[in-house]
Amino acid sequence: MAPPFPQSPSMAPADEAEWQPLPQRARALFLLGTTPWLALAGAMVGLALAIPGIVLLDSGHATGMTVFIACAVVGCLFGGGLGWMLGHKQFHHTFWRLDREGLALRRGRMWLRETRVPITRVQHLDLKRGPLQRRRSLATLIVHTAGTRNSSVVVPNIDAEDAEFLRDRLGRQIDLDDED
Repeated sequence: MAPPFPQSPSMAPADEAEWQPLPQRARALFLLGTTPWLALAGAMVGLALAIPGIVLLDSGHATGMTVFIACAVVGCLFGGGLGWMLGHKQFHHTFWRLDREGLALRRGRMWLRETRVPITRVQHLDLKRGPLQRRRSLATLIVHTAGTRNSSVVVPNIDAEDAEFLRDRLGRQIDLDDED
């Protein structure tokens, strides 16, 4: 008799399902998702901090514009570095798992968030593939659930084959539930 739950190549048997990490090629997308925005925010904070420095500037060695630009650059570097660090950590601490009960998503380390979607709660599934994801054979799986305020769970930047497998596997269960 064939196993009731066909397995993706990167998945363990259903009884022993382990947490699956994101593929290494997804790292750049996590970095791109956080770094530019925090660099911009850092520059804005640097500019805001530069204004009192310009007002209080008494020295003839530097002009107000020099202080303004220097603070913006320092803020941009600080924000970019913070964004890179957060994107790197977010990438390394995101895992997913499919077992007999359903799909689980685990994020974080210090503030661990684990989201569990029972198969019986799945309403429909979407796959998103942006241009950078297509280039790296990645996809984002969106699992829409029944009866909750936050009615969808997003599994970002997973291997495209795994995303299609999860969509097909969870979708097959929806079809079986509809038949009953």
